[in-house]
Amino acid sequence: MNFMPAIERSMGAKEEYDRRLDQLKQIQRRLKQRDPLFISAKLIVGLITIILGIWLAKYHAAQIAFLLLPVATLILLFLLHERVLAALRKNSSLVANYDQGLARLEDRWSGSGPTGEQYLQQATGSLIHPAPDAHPYARDLDLFGTGSLYQCLCTARTHVGRDMLAAWLLAPAPVPEIYARHEAVRELAPKLDFREQLALAASALEEKNVRTGKAPESLADWSESVSGPERRLRLPAILLAITWIAAVIVWQLDPKVNGHSFEWLAVAGLATFVTIGVGSRSRAQVAHSAARIEAATSDLDVLKNVLRTIEQQPFSSSKLQALQSQLHEKDVLPSQALGRLIRRVDWLSSADNWFVKILDRFIHWRLLSVIAIEDWRREHGASVRSWLVAIGEIEALTAFAIYAYENPLDSFPAFTEQSLVHGEPYFDATDFAHPLLPRSRTVTNSLRLDRERQLIVISGPNMAGKSTFIRSVGINVVLAQAGAPVRAASMRLSPVNVAASICILDSLQGGLSRFYAEIMRLKHIDTLSRQPTPVLFLLDELLSGTNSHDRRVGTESMVRSLVSRGAIGLVTTHDLALAEIATSMGAHAANYHFEDRYENGELHFEYKLTPGIVQTSNALQLMRSIGLEV
Repeated sequence: MNFMPAIERSMGAKEEYDRRLDQLKQIQRRLKQRDPLFISAKLIVGLITIILGIWLAKYHAAQIAFLLLPVATLILLFLLHERVLAALRKNSSLVANYDQGLARLEDRWSGSGPTGEQYLQQATGSLIHPAPDAHPYARDLDLFGTGSLYQCLCTARTHVGRDMLAAWLLAPAPVPEIYARHEAVRELAPKLDFREQLALAASALEEKNVRTGKAPESLADWSESVSGPERRLRLPAILLAITWIAAVIVWQLDPKVNGHSFEWLAVAGLATFVTIGVGSRSRAQVAHSAARIEAATSDLDVLKNVLRTIEQQPFSSSKLQALQSQLHEKDVLPSQALGRLIRRVDWLSSADNWFVKILDRFIHWRLLSVIAIEDWRREHGASVRSWLVAIGEIEALTAFAIYAYENPLDSFPAFTEQSLVHGEPYFDATDFAHPLLPRSRTVTNSLRLDRERQLIVISGPNMAGKSTFIRSVGINVVLAQAGAPVRAASMRLSPVNVAASICILDSLQGGLSRFYAEIMRLKHIDTLSRQPTPVLFLLDELLSGTNSHDRRVGTESMVRSLVSRGAIGLVTTHDLALAEIATSMGAHAANYHFEDRYENGELHFEYKLTPGIVQTSNALQLMRSIGLEV
C-alpha cells in the first residue's frame, strides 16, 4: 500500500504556528495581569476624586481647581486601560487564528468555521424545491457544509472574501487566470506577517458587520446610487448662513451704533426667515440622504484598515500587482479616500448634537455635510465596488495560500497545451488522494483519462472506496480549476466541466423520487456534454433505483452518448453486469476494481485501484459482522 508519509506533514507550518502561539500566549498572560490592575487603579482614583471633590466643595471651594489633577489622572487611566483591552482583543484574535491553523494541521478542523451552506442552497436549490438547472457537482463533491472543502479552506473573514472563495469553487477559471492565481498563491504562502495583519483587519471588519447587521456591500450600493440634495443648493446655503451669522453677531455686539439697532434686527430677522424657508424645501431629501449615508458608512474605519494593509504590502506576482492597481485607479489611495469620507461623515454625525440641532435651521450644517458627502460619492463612488472585489480576491487567494503553506506536499496542477488548442479531454494524476482525508489514513492512486481511454468502469464490494475515489478525482479537479494546489504528486489536465451524480436525494415534500431526481441530473449532464468544453462525468451506482435490465441498458446508453461527444469519466457499480459495458466499448473503456479480503473474521480493504473486474463480494460478511443471521 502506498500511504502518504504522515510524519512529513507540514512540520514547518506546525513548528512556526506553535512558536507564534507561544509568544502570543505569553503576551496574553501579561495583558491579563495588567487588566485587573487598571480596574483597581480606576476605582481607587475615582473614589479619591469623589471624596476630594466633596471635601473641597464643602471646605475649600476656592481651591476646587485642584480637582483637575485626579480627574486628569482618571482620564489617563481610562485611555491606558482601553489600549490594554484593545491589545488583548487583538492578541485573542491572533491566538484563535493560530489555534485554527493547528486544528487544520492536526485534522481537528471539521465542524469549526463557516460551512457555506447558503452557497449550496443558491447553487442547487433546496431539497423541497430543487433548482431546474442545479449545480452539476456542488452537493456531490461535498463542497459546502460541515466537514466540507469550503470549511477546510475558508479563512476569509469578510463577506466579500467568503463569497469570492465560494464563486471560485463553483465555476472553473480560464487557464491564464489559474496560472496567475498559482503565482499569487506561491507568493502569499510564506507571508505569515501579512496574512496575520490581513486577518486582524478583516476580523475587525466582520465583527463590526455582525454588531451593526450590515455588510460592506451596502456601502457599494449607496456609492452607486444617484439620489441626494442638489449641489446648486450649496452656494445659497453658505451665503444665507454667513448672512445670518453676521447679522446676529453685529446685532448682539453693536446694538447702539448710530441708532441702527433696529435695522440690524430686521436684517437678522429677514435672514432667519429666508434661511428657514430654504432649509424647509430640502429638509425631507436631506433627512432621507442622511439616513442612507449613516446606514452605509457604519464600518468605514475598519474597511480603511483592511485596504491600507493591502496597499502597504509589496507584491511581485502579476495577479497581486493587478489587484493593487485596481485599488489605485485614481491619484488618491482608497484608504486615503475613505479617510476623507470618514471626516465628512463625522461632520454629519455632529449634527445630532443638541447645540448643532438648534442652529441647523439657520446654518444648514446637515445640508452642507450631506452635499460634501455626495461630492465624495460622485468622485469615488464608482470605485468602491472594485475595492471590495479586490479585498475579496486577495482573501480568497490568501485562503489558497494558507492551504498551500500547511500542505507543502500538495502540488500545483498543469494544463495541457494540446487540449487548450483542440479542446481534447485529458486527465492524468499520479499519487492523488482526497484532500479532506487525514494523510495518516490516505491511500494514493493514479489515473489517466484521455481521448484514447475515455471511460473507466469501477466495480467493487461495499466500503471498498469506490465513491471516495471518484469524489477524490472530482474535488481535485475543482481545486485545480479554482487555482489552488491539489492533493497529488502531480496532475496534468485539460479544462473540463465537472458533472457528478453521486449524492442524489429524494424529496417527500417536493414529490420527487430518487430515481426521477437522478434522471433529471443525467439530463443536465447530457446538456453540458453538448457544450464546447469537454465533460468529466462521475457517476456513482447509476440508476440503482430500477431493475437490473433497465439499469444495464440505461447506463450503457448514457455513457456511450457522453463518450461520443468527447466526454471522459468514471462509473462505479456493484452490478457486475455493468462491467460488460467497458468490454463492449473496446479500447475507449476499461474495467478497474477495488477489492477486500476476509481474514480471521475481519474485512480488510486495500483502497487501491486495480485493473479488471472485482471477484469478491462482502455484503453477507458485513451483515454477519453486525449480528444479522444470514
